[in-house]
Amino acid sequence: MNDFSAEAMGLVIREHRQAQRPSMTQEELAERAEYGKGGAVSISRIERGLVSPGEHRLAAIALALQLTPGQLKQEAEDRTRSLARQQGHRPVKLRDQVAETKRRHAEINEKVAQRSKITQEHGEAFNHVHDVARDGFFLRFVELAESISGAPEPERPSEEESESTGEIPAAIRIEAMSAGIANAIRGAAAGAAGGAVGAAAGGAAAYGAFTAAALFGTASTGTAISTLSGVAATNATLALLGGGTLAAGGAGMAGGILLLTGMVAAPAAALAAAGFYVLRQRRNKKEEERLRTEVEAAEAALDQSQQGFDAMIDVLHRATDIMEYVSVHGTHALEKWKVSLPPEPRDWESLGHEGQERYKEFLTVAGCLLAVSSINVSALLTAQPDALREMDKAIDETLRYADKAIKSIV
Repeated sequence: MNDFSAEAMGLVIREHRQAQRPSMTQEELAERAEYGKGGAVSISRIERGLVSPGEHRLAAIALALQLTPGQLKQEAEDRTRSLARQQGHRPVKLRDQVAETKRRHAEINEKVAQRSKITQEHGEAFNHVHDVARDGFFLRFVELAESISGAPEPERPSEEESESTGEIPAAIRIEAMSAGIANAIRGAAAGAAGGAVGAAAGGAAAYGAFTAAALFGTASTGTAISTLSGVAATNATLALLGGGTLAAGGAGMAGGILLLTGMVAAPAAALAAAGFYVLRQRRNKKEEERLRTEVEAAEAALDQSQQGFDAMIDVLHRATDIMEYVSVHGTHALEKWKVSLPPEPRDWESLGHEGQERYKEFLTVAGCLLAVSSINVSALLTAQPDALREMDKAIDETLRYADKAIKSIV
Protein backbone atom coordinates (compact mmCIF):
# COMPACT_ATOMS: atom_id res chain seq x y z
CA MET A 1 0.00 0.00 0.00
CA ASN A 2 0.98 3.69 0.04
CA ASP A 3 4.04 4.89 1.98
CA PHE A 4 2.74 8.44 2.22
CA SER A 5 0.14 10.11 4.39
CA ALA A 6 -3.02 11.77 3.10
CA GLU A 7 -1.82 15.04 4.63
CA ALA A 8 1.49 14.87 2.74
CA MET A 9 -0.14 14.06 -0.60
CA GLY A 10 -2.60 16.89 -0.11
CA LEU A 11 0.18 19.39 0.56
CA VAL A 12 2.14 18.26 -2.50
CA ILE A 13 -0.87 18.50 -4.81
CA ARG A 14 -1.82 21.93 -3.48
CA GLU A 15 1.73 23.27 -3.93
CA HIS A 16 1.94 22.00 -7.52
CA ARG A 17 -1.51 23.41 -8.31
CA GLN A 18 -0.60 26.84 -6.97
CA ALA A 19 2.80 26.73 -8.71
CA GLN A 20 1.16 26.57 -12.15
CA ARG A 21 1.49 29.73 -14.22
CA PRO A 22 -1.09 31.14 -14.07
CA SER A 23 -2.04 29.60 -10.73
CA MET A 24 -4.64 26.85 -11.16
CA THR A 25 -7.82 26.93 -9.07
CA GLN A 26 -9.30 23.85 -7.41
CA GLU A 27 -12.20 24.03 -9.88
CA GLU A 28 -9.78 24.01 -12.82
CA LEU A 29 -7.81 21.07 -11.44
CA ALA A 30 -11.03 19.13 -10.85
CA GLU A 31 -12.15 19.82 -14.42
CA ARG A 32 -8.81 18.79 -15.95
CA ALA A 33 -8.72 15.65 -13.79
CA GLU A 34 -12.28 14.81 -14.96
CA TYR A 35 -13.84 14.79 -11.50
CA GLY A 36 -17.21 15.88 -12.82
CA LYS A 37 -19.88 17.80 -10.95
CA GLY A 38 -18.76 19.05 -7.55
CA GLY A 39 -15.17 18.05 -8.25
CA ALA A 40 -13.72 21.12 -6.53
CA VAL A 41 -15.03 19.79 -3.22
CA SER A 42 -13.13 16.55 -3.81
CA ILE A 43 -9.92 18.43 -4.62
CA SER A 44 -10.35 20.55 -1.49
CA ARG A 45 -10.71 17.44 0.66
CA ILE A 46 -7.62 15.90 -0.91
CA GLU A 47 -5.54 19.03 -0.30
CA ARG A 48 -6.72 19.17 3.32
CA GLY A 49 -5.54 15.60 3.87
CA LEU A 50 -9.02 14.19 4.52
CA VAL A 51 -8.83 11.63 1.74
CA SER A 52 -6.22 10.41 -0.75
CA PRO A 53 -7.10 9.85 -4.42
CA GLY A 54 -7.24 6.30 -5.74
CA GLU A 55 -4.80 5.13 -8.40
CA HIS A 56 -6.87 6.20 -11.42
CA ARG A 57 -7.73 9.56 -9.82
CA LEU A 58 -4.11 10.17 -8.85
CA ALA A 59 -3.04 9.49 -12.45
CA ALA A 60 -5.58 12.06 -13.71
CA ILE A 61 -4.44 14.66 -11.19
CA ALA A 62 -0.78 14.06 -12.05
CA LEU A 63 -1.52 14.51 -15.76
CA ALA A 64 -3.38 17.76 -15.06
CA LEU A 65 -0.33 19.01 -13.13
CA GLN A 66 2.06 17.85 -15.90
CA LEU A 67 3.62 15.23 -13.63
CA THR A 68 3.67 11.46 -13.42
CA PRO A 69 1.93 9.52 -10.63
CA GLY A 70 5.37 8.29 -9.57
CA GLN A 71 6.62 11.84 -9.10
CA LEU A 72 3.63 12.77 -6.94
CA LYS A 73 4.04 9.63 -4.83
CA GLN A 74 7.76 10.18 -4.33
CA GLU A 75 7.28 13.79 -3.26
CA ALA A 76 4.47 12.72 -0.91
CA GLU A 77 6.70 10.05 0.64
CA ASP A 78 9.47 12.62 1.21
CA ARG A 79 6.99 15.07 2.71
CA THR A 80 5.58 12.33 4.99
CA ARG A 81 9.03 11.76 6.49
CA SER A 82 9.55 15.51 6.89
CA LEU A 83 6.23 15.94 8.70
CA ALA A 84 7.02 13.01 10.99
CA ARG A 85 10.28 14.66 12.03
CA GLN A 86 8.50 17.92 12.78
CA GLN A 87 5.85 16.18 14.88
CA GLY A 88 8.54 14.38 16.86
CA HIS A 89 9.63 17.62 18.60
CA ARG A 90 7.66 18.29 21.79
CA PRO A 91 7.45 21.72 23.44
CA VAL A 92 9.47 22.01 26.65
CA LYS A 93 7.10 24.11 28.78
CA LEU A 94 3.93 22.53 30.18
CA ARG A 95 1.87 25.50 29.00
CA ASP A 96 3.03 24.97 25.43
CA GLN A 97 2.47 21.21 25.70
CA VAL A 98 -1.12 21.85 26.82
CA ALA A 99 -1.71 24.18 23.87
CA GLU A 100 -0.27 21.70 21.40
CA THR A 101 -2.29 18.78 22.77
CA LYS A 102 -5.47 20.85 22.68
CA ARG A 103 -4.79 21.75 19.06
CA ARG A 104 -4.19 18.10 18.10
CA HIS A 105 -7.35 17.08 19.97
CA ALA A 106 -9.39 19.60 17.99
CA GLU A 107 -7.83 18.44 14.70
CA ILE A 108 -8.77 14.83 15.43
CA ASN A 109 -12.39 15.71 16.15
CA GLU A 110 -12.58 17.84 13.01
CA LYS A 111 -11.07 15.09 10.87
CA VAL A 112 -13.44 12.48 12.28
CA ALA A 113 -16.42 14.77 11.68
CA GLN A 114 -15.30 15.34 8.09
CA ARG A 115 -14.80 11.60 7.52
CA SER A 116 -18.31 10.92 8.74
CA LYS A 117 -19.68 13.66 6.48
CA ILE A 118 -17.80 12.35 3.44
CA THR A 119 -18.93 8.79 4.13
CA GLN A 120 -22.55 9.83 4.47
CA GLU A 121 -22.47 11.94 1.31
CA HIS A 122 -20.97 9.14 -0.80
CA GLY A 123 -23.19 6.51 0.76
CA GLU A 124 -26.37 8.46 0.18
CA ALA A 125 -25.34 9.29 -3.40
CA PHE A 126 -24.75 5.59 -4.08
CA ASN A 127 -28.00 4.54 -2.42
CA HIS A 128 -30.02 7.02 -4.46
CA VAL A 129 -28.71 5.99 -7.86
CA HIS A 130 -28.66 2.32 -6.82
CA ASP A 131 -32.38 2.44 -6.05
CA VAL A 132 -33.09 4.09 -9.40
CA ALA A 133 -31.13 1.37 -11.23
CA ARG A 134 -32.80 -1.32 -9.12
CA ASP A 135 -36.34 -0.17 -9.89
CA GLY A 136 -35.77 1.08 -13.43
CA PHE A 137 -33.58 -1.73 -14.74
CA PHE A 138 -33.14 -4.76 -12.50
CA LEU A 139 -36.71 -5.32 -11.34
CA ARG A 140 -38.13 -4.25 -14.69
CA PHE A 141 -35.92 -6.79 -16.45
CA VAL A 142 -37.00 -9.51 -14.00
CA GLU A 143 -40.65 -8.68 -14.69
CA LEU A 144 -40.17 -8.91 -18.46
CA ALA A 145 -38.01 -12.03 -18.23
CA GLU A 146 -40.62 -13.83 -16.11
CA SER A 147 -43.11 -13.34 -18.97
CA ILE A 148 -40.91 -15.41 -21.32
CA SER A 149 -41.45 -19.14 -21.05
CA GLY A 150 -38.91 -21.72 -22.10
CA ALA A 151 -35.79 -19.62 -21.64
CA PRO A 152 -32.79 -21.99 -21.66
CA GLU A 153 -30.85 -22.74 -18.53
CA PRO A 154 -27.80 -20.47 -18.57
CA GLU A 155 -24.29 -21.79 -18.75
CA ARG A 156 -22.66 -21.76 -15.34
CA PRO A 157 -19.00 -21.48 -14.44
CA SER A 158 -17.76 -24.95 -13.69
CA GLU A 159 -16.28 -25.93 -10.35
CA GLU A 160 -12.99 -26.56 -12.18
CA GLU A 161 -13.00 -22.96 -13.44
CA SER A 162 -13.63 -21.51 -10.02
CA GLU A 163 -11.08 -23.71 -8.28
CA SER A 164 -8.32 -23.55 -10.89
CA THR A 165 -6.94 -20.29 -9.50
CA GLY A 166 -6.48 -18.90 -6.04
CA GLU A 167 -8.33 -15.74 -7.09
CA ILE A 168 -11.72 -16.14 -8.72
CA PRO A 169 -11.77 -13.81 -11.76
CA ALA A 170 -14.44 -11.15 -11.86
CA ALA A 171 -15.85 -12.67 -15.04
CA ILE A 172 -16.53 -15.98 -13.29
CA ARG A 173 -18.08 -14.26 -10.28
CA ILE A 174 -20.40 -12.20 -12.45
CA GLU A 175 -21.27 -15.13 -14.72
CA ALA A 176 -22.26 -17.08 -11.63
CA MET A 177 -24.41 -14.22 -10.39
CA SER A 178 -26.09 -13.92 -13.78
CA ALA A 179 -26.78 -17.66 -13.65
CA GLY A 180 -28.27 -17.27 -10.19
CA ILE A 181 -30.53 -14.46 -11.41
CA ALA A 182 -31.65 -16.55 -14.40
CA ASN A 183 -32.44 -19.51 -12.17
CA ALA A 184 -34.45 -17.31 -9.82
CA ILE A 185 -36.36 -15.92 -12.81
CA ARG A 186 -37.06 -19.43 -14.12
CA GLY A 187 -38.19 -20.53 -10.69
CA ALA A 188 -40.45 -17.52 -10.28
CA ALA A 189 -41.96 -18.00 -13.75
CA ALA A 190 -42.68 -21.64 -12.92
CA GLY A 191 -44.17 -20.72 -9.56
CA ALA A 192 -41.49 -22.64 -7.70
CA ALA A 193 -39.84 -19.74 -5.96
CA GLY A 194 -42.86 -18.54 -4.03
CA GLY A 195 -44.73 -15.29 -3.90
CA ALA A 196 -41.89 -13.13 -2.63
CA VAL A 197 -39.84 -13.57 -5.79
CA GLY A 198 -42.83 -13.51 -8.10
CA ALA A 199 -43.84 -10.19 -6.59
CA ALA A 200 -40.50 -8.58 -7.39
CA ALA A 201 -42.14 -5.84 -9.42
CA GLY A 202 -40.90 -3.11 -7.14
CA GLY A 203 -39.66 -2.15 -3.72
CA ALA A 204 -36.60 -2.86 -1.64
CA ALA A 205 -38.11 -5.84 0.18
CA ALA A 206 -38.96 -7.66 -3.05
CA TYR A 207 -35.52 -6.87 -4.44
CA GLY A 208 -33.90 -8.23 -1.30
CA ALA A 209 -35.89 -11.44 -1.51
CA PHE A 210 -35.13 -11.90 -5.19
CA THR A 211 -31.42 -11.19 -4.98
CA ALA A 212 -31.05 -13.44 -1.96
CA ALA A 213 -32.59 -16.23 -4.02
CA ALA A 214 -30.23 -15.43 -6.88
CA LEU A 215 -27.14 -15.27 -4.68
CA PHE A 216 -27.81 -18.37 -2.66
CA GLY A 217 -29.61 -20.50 -5.24
CA THR A 218 -28.08 -23.82 -6.26
CA ALA A 219 -26.94 -25.10 -9.60
CA SER A 220 -28.34 -28.31 -11.02
CA THR A 221 -25.18 -30.07 -9.88
CA GLY A 222 -25.93 -29.09 -6.30
CA THR A 223 -23.03 -26.64 -6.20
CA ALA A 224 -24.06 -23.42 -4.48
CA ILE A 225 -24.06 -20.40 -6.74
CA SER A 226 -22.68 -18.49 -3.78
CA THR A 227 -19.63 -20.71 -3.77
CA LEU A 228 -18.97 -20.08 -7.44
CA SER A 229 -19.34 -16.33 -7.05
CA GLY A 230 -17.06 -16.09 -4.06
CA VAL A 231 -19.72 -15.57 -1.40
CA ALA A 232 -18.80 -17.35 1.83
CA ALA A 233 -15.49 -18.40 0.27
CA THR A 234 -12.92 -19.74 2.68
CA ASN A 235 -10.58 -16.93 1.74
CA ALA A 236 -12.21 -14.03 3.57
CA THR A 237 -10.40 -11.39 1.55
CA LEU A 238 -12.14 -12.63 -1.61
CA ALA A 239 -15.59 -13.02 -0.03
CA LEU A 240 -16.65 -9.73 -1.53
CA LEU A 241 -20.05 -10.51 -2.94
CA GLY A 242 -22.12 -11.18 0.16
CA GLY A 243 -25.89 -10.72 0.09
CA GLY A 244 -26.46 -9.56 3.64
CA THR A 245 -27.42 -5.97 3.02
CA LEU A 246 -29.44 -6.93 -0.03
CA ALA A 247 -31.28 -9.74 1.72
CA ALA A 248 -32.07 -7.40 4.58
CA GLY A 249 -33.87 -4.97 2.31
CA GLY A 250 -31.96 -4.23 -0.86
CA ALA A 251 -30.37 -0.97 0.25
CA GLY A 252 -27.13 -1.80 -1.52
CA MET A 253 -23.59 -1.90 -0.26
CA ALA A 254 -23.89 1.49 1.45
CA GLY A 255 -27.08 0.52 3.23
CA GLY A 256 -25.52 0.68 6.65
CA ILE A 257 -24.80 4.40 6.66
CA LEU A 258 -24.99 4.60 10.42
CA LEU A 259 -22.67 1.62 10.71
CA LEU A 260 -20.14 3.18 8.35
CA THR A 261 -20.22 6.60 9.95
CA GLY A 262 -19.90 4.96 13.35
CA MET A 263 -16.85 3.05 12.19
CA VAL A 264 -15.08 6.10 10.79
CA ALA A 265 -15.84 7.99 14.00
CA ALA A 266 -14.42 5.23 16.20
CA PRO A 267 -11.05 6.96 16.87
CA ALA A 268 -12.87 9.92 18.45
CA ALA A 269 -14.50 7.61 20.96
CA ALA A 270 -11.06 6.96 22.43
CA LEU A 271 -10.93 10.63 23.44
CA ALA A 272 -14.28 10.71 25.23
CA ALA A 273 -12.91 9.86 28.66
CA ALA A 274 -9.97 12.23 28.33
CA GLY A 275 -11.97 15.05 26.78
CA PHE A 276 -12.77 16.51 30.17
CA TYR A 277 -9.21 17.72 30.56
CA VAL A 278 -9.28 19.61 27.28
CA LEU A 279 -11.96 21.91 28.64
CA ARG A 280 -9.93 22.85 31.70
CA GLN A 281 -7.97 26.08 31.55
CA ARG A 282 -5.20 24.52 33.61
CA ARG A 283 -4.09 20.96 34.07
CA ASN A 284 -1.19 19.35 35.85
CA LYS A 285 1.60 17.35 34.28
CA LYS A 286 -0.10 14.01 35.01
CA GLU A 287 -3.35 15.10 33.40
CA GLU A 288 -1.48 16.45 30.39
CA GLU A 289 0.40 13.17 29.99
CA ARG A 290 -2.84 11.21 30.12
CA LEU A 291 -4.54 13.34 27.48
CA ARG A 292 -1.48 13.35 25.23
CA THR A 293 -1.41 9.54 25.35
CA GLU A 294 -5.09 9.40 24.37
CA VAL A 295 -4.54 11.90 21.55
CA GLU A 296 -1.59 9.96 20.19
CA ALA A 297 -3.63 6.72 20.26
CA ALA A 298 -6.46 8.40 18.35
CA GLU A 299 -4.02 9.87 15.81
CA ALA A 300 -2.50 6.42 15.29
CA ALA A 301 -5.95 4.90 14.79
CA LEU A 302 -6.79 7.52 12.17
CA ASP A 303 -3.50 6.97 10.37
CA GLN A 304 -3.93 3.19 10.37
CA SER A 305 -7.45 3.42 8.95
CA GLN A 306 -6.65 6.09 6.34
CA GLN A 307 -5.91 3.70 3.49
CA GLY A 308 -9.02 1.65 4.19
CA PHE A 309 -11.09 4.83 4.31
CA ASP A 310 -9.57 6.07 1.04
CA ALA A 311 -10.28 2.71 -0.60
CA MET A 312 -13.88 2.74 0.63
CA ILE A 313 -14.58 6.24 -0.70
CA ASP A 314 -12.95 5.41 -4.05
CA VAL A 315 -15.09 2.26 -4.36
CA LEU A 316 -18.29 4.12 -3.48
CA HIS A 317 -17.48 6.82 -6.05
CA ARG A 318 -16.75 4.35 -8.84
CA ALA A 319 -19.75 2.18 -7.98
CA THR A 320 -22.01 5.24 -8.06
CA ASP A 321 -20.80 6.04 -11.58
CA ILE A 322 -21.57 2.48 -12.71
CA MET A 323 -25.05 2.55 -11.16
CA GLU A 324 -25.77 5.92 -12.73
CA TYR A 325 -24.81 4.58 -16.15
CA VAL A 326 -27.20 1.64 -15.71
CA SER A 327 -29.98 3.89 -14.43
CA VAL A 328 -29.73 6.10 -17.53
CA HIS A 329 -28.57 3.94 -20.42
CA GLY A 330 -29.64 0.54 -19.14
CA THR A 331 -33.23 1.55 -18.53
CA HIS A 332 -33.39 3.18 -21.97
CA ALA A 333 -32.05 0.06 -23.71
CA LEU A 334 -34.44 -2.13 -21.73
CA GLU A 335 -37.40 -0.02 -22.78
CA LYS A 336 -36.40 -0.40 -26.45
CA TRP A 337 -36.19 -4.18 -25.97
CA LYS A 338 -39.61 -4.22 -24.34
CA VAL A 339 -41.15 -2.50 -27.36
CA SER A 340 -39.60 -5.11 -29.67
CA LEU A 341 -40.95 -8.09 -27.71
CA PRO A 342 -43.87 -10.10 -29.15
CA PRO A 343 -47.20 -9.84 -27.31
CA GLU A 344 -47.91 -12.10 -24.34
CA PRO A 345 -48.02 -15.00 -23.91
CA ARG A 346 -44.51 -15.15 -25.28
CA ASP A 347 -41.98 -17.96 -25.39
CA TRP A 348 -38.25 -18.15 -26.01
CA GLU A 349 -38.51 -19.02 -29.72
CA SER A 350 -40.84 -16.09 -30.41
CA LEU A 351 -38.08 -13.64 -29.40
CA GLY A 352 -35.97 -14.43 -32.44
CA HIS A 353 -32.18 -14.46 -32.42
CA GLU A 354 -31.76 -10.73 -31.76
CA GLY A 355 -34.25 -10.73 -28.90
CA GLN A 356 -32.64 -13.81 -27.35
CA GLU A 357 -29.19 -12.24 -27.48
CA ARG A 358 -30.54 -9.09 -25.87
CA TYR A 359 -32.02 -11.18 -23.05
CA LYS A 360 -28.61 -12.74 -22.39
CA GLU A 361 -26.92 -9.34 -22.48
CA PHE A 362 -29.37 -7.85 -20.01
CA LEU A 363 -28.80 -10.85 -17.77
CA THR A 364 -25.10 -9.96 -17.75
CA VAL A 365 -25.89 -6.35 -16.86
CA ALA A 366 -28.11 -7.57 -14.02
CA GLY A 367 -25.27 -9.77 -12.77
CA CYS A 368 -22.87 -6.82 -12.89
CA LEU A 369 -25.32 -4.62 -11.02
CA LEU A 370 -25.74 -7.25 -8.32
CA ALA A 371 -21.98 -7.82 -8.03
CA VAL A 372 -21.31 -4.11 -7.61
CA SER A 373 -24.19 -3.67 -5.15
CA SER A 374 -22.91 -6.49 -2.97
CA ILE A 375 -19.34 -5.31 -2.43
CA ASN A 376 -18.62 -5.24 1.29
CA VAL A 377 -17.18 -1.75 1.64
CA SER A 378 -17.32 -1.69 5.43
CA ALA A 379 -14.74 -4.50 5.55
CA LEU A 380 -12.21 -2.15 3.95
CA LEU A 381 -12.24 0.06 7.03
CA THR A 382 -11.08 -2.64 9.41
CA ALA A 383 -8.82 -4.72 7.14
CA GLN A 384 -5.16 -5.14 7.95
CA PRO A 385 -2.69 -3.94 5.27
CA ASP A 386 -2.13 -7.32 3.58
CA ALA A 387 -5.83 -8.18 3.55
CA LEU A 388 -6.70 -4.66 2.38
CA ARG A 389 -4.30 -4.99 -0.53
CA GLU A 390 -5.96 -8.24 -1.67
CA MET A 391 -9.48 -6.93 -1.13
CA ASP A 392 -8.76 -3.71 -2.99
CA LYS A 393 -7.31 -5.68 -5.90
CA ALA A 394 -10.32 -8.00 -6.15
CA ILE A 395 -12.83 -5.15 -5.82
CA ASP A 396 -10.99 -3.16 -8.49
CA GLU A 397 -11.19 -6.18 -10.78
CA THR A 398 -14.94 -6.46 -10.21
CA LEU A 399 -15.57 -2.76 -10.81
CA ARG A 400 -13.41 -2.65 -13.94
CA TYR A 401 -15.02 -5.75 -15.44
CA ALA A 402 -18.54 -4.61 -14.58
CA ASP A 403 -17.97 -1.14 -16.03
CA LYS A 404 -16.50 -2.51 -19.25
CA ALA A 405 -19.18 -5.19 -19.67
CA ILE A 406 -22.09 -2.82 -19.04
CA LYS A 407 -20.80 -0.15 -21.42
CA SER A 408 -20.21 -2.71 -24.15
CA ILE A 409 -23.87 -3.79 -23.88
CA VAL A 410 -25.80 -0.59 -23.22
